[in-house]
Parts: sequence; C-alpha cells; structure tokens
Amino acid sequence: MGSQAQAGPQHRAPGPLFGQVAPEIIEDALIRLATENEQYLSELPGQAGCCRKAQVVEFVFLLSEKWHLDQPARYQAVEILERFMIKQLEQMCESSGENVKGHGQGPGNSWSSQKAQIHDTFILRLVSCVQLASKLSLHYNVVNSDTALKFLQSLKYSYTKQELLDSELTVLKTLHFQVNVSTPLAYVELLVEVLGHNGCLVPAKPLHQVCVQLLDFAYLTRDAIYDTLLQVAIDNSTPSKLQLAKFLAVKEDFMLLAVGIISASVFILSPGHWKQVLEHLHCITGITSQSISELSYAVLKQVIGSATPEQH
Repeated sequence: MGSQAQAGPQHRAPGPLFGQVAPEIIEDALIRLATENEQYLSELPGQAGCCRKAQVVEFVFLLSEKWHLDQPARYQAVEILERFMIKQLEQMCESSGENVKGHGQGPGNSWSSQKAQIHDTFILRLVSCVQLASKLSLHYNVVNSDTALKFLQSLKYSYTKQELLDSELTVLKTLHFQVNVSTPLAYVELLVEVLGHNGCLVPAKPLHQVCVQLLDFAYLTRDAIYDTLLQVAIDNSTPSKLQLAKFLAVKEDFMLLAVGIISASVFILSPGHWKQVLEHLHCITGITSQSISELSYAVLKQVIGSATPEQH
C-alpha cells in the first residue's frame, strides 16, 4: 500500500456516461437500490445522521479534494464514517450495560473513558474512512499510508504507519468489511439515467453537473434543509419529540433526497420542464409529487431564498 503514489488531478476520470446501459440493467439496479434503501430505513438506528454534521462533511470534502479524489469517493467516505461511528456508539452502550450487570458499578467511568477514546481518535478514523473510500474507486487515486501520515503530522498528530493500518482494520472489522455502501450520489446518477430512457427533455450531462453541486450543498446545509422540510410538513415551527423521532426516517431516505435534488436541479436548469420531470420521478420511485416538491422547496430556499417550486 505504501508504494502507491498520490495521483494528481490530471488523472481524475470524467463524469459518468449516460445512455450507454441497457434498460434491463438499469431496471435491476434501480430495484436493488430501492430495496437497499427500504431495508436501511426499516433498521434505522436512533443515532443515524450523527456524523453528517456540516463541519465533519466539510472536513471530509476538503480532504478528498486535497487528495484529488472523485465525487463518489467523498460521499463514500462520509457514509463509511457515519456507519462506523454509529456502530461505535452502539458498542459503547452495550459495553456500559455489561459493566453495570457484571460489576454492579455505575456506567459513568466506562462511558467517559470510551467517549474520550472516540474523541481522541476521531481524526485518525476519519482519515482511515477517506483512505478506504479511495480504494473503493476502482480507477481513481488510492491514498497511501505516507500521504495520510504526512497529513496527520501536519495536524500535530504523531501516529505511526502501523497505527494507521490498525485504524483501517478497526473500521473494516467494526463494519464487518461491509464498506461499499450506496450513497445518495449513486441514486441521483441512476435516476438521471432512467429519466433519459423515459424521454426526459433535459440533457443528462448538464443536469448531472447541477445535481452534484446541489448534493454537495445539501450535505453541507443538511440541518437547515430538513428543518425547513419538517416545518412545511407539520406546519409548525416547534415540532414535538415524537414528530422529530418519526422524521428521522425522512432525513435518512436516500431515494427521497435524490429525487428532491434532481427536481431542484431541473427547476434551476430548465424550469419549463420541471412539472414533466416531477411526474417522471413520481412514476419511477412511487414518491408523491408533493413530497418531492416539498424537499425541492427546502433545498432551493437555502440556495436562493426566493422563487421555489412550491410557490409556482
């Protein structure tokens, strides 16, 4: 791994090619993503979203850009980190409970020490997640140990190469080596492909470019967007705890996010085709036009704060 060099931006591959895949393959991929999304939502942990805070996402995005990683890798890194941190929190709860049962002691000391350890190793784990994401991008750059260590040293950390390798292994083992997870970008790109096959009049390439920009923006302003969406949904600025708990599934729905991003992108790029695309997205995913337009409204309110699909 140490022998692999960091590639420059000139090696970055172009964006996806649309209109090159057989319809039956697209259909199978769409069914797989929809099933995966439904399964994830049915098993949704209460801590979901804990690592998609703006500062963490920005850190991952900037680090991915520094290391010339492609768009899928940066989203993959965020999602790997998110799932890893959730697993760590779950393990902390289980461990604290076992200590109470086994020793008759309060969970305070155990919880505090584990929390401190997670805090102290967070940047190391984040770097490991970016490294793993770089290795999942088959024809892109792989972030080697020397590059990662040099970055950590620039932040005044003194990790060794072995500690870096152990950190990668910790992430892999914690996630049972299931790190190749689908990201909202995969949903967006597949749905843009389906729209093209269904006769959408908005060209796929420029639509994809706007979608990526909006998805970046949505990740960085996630809380504000979903706060707006929740207020629209319940027509109340002060939701109850029960409403917040139920809304978690909405915030974690990748298919909903994808259609909302595409709808908002079409509204920016070609407003005259917005209603047609909205109907297409409803027919493809089964998500109601109202739900799609409400999320588009929440996104566009943060972007431009003026004319939105809901107002039209």
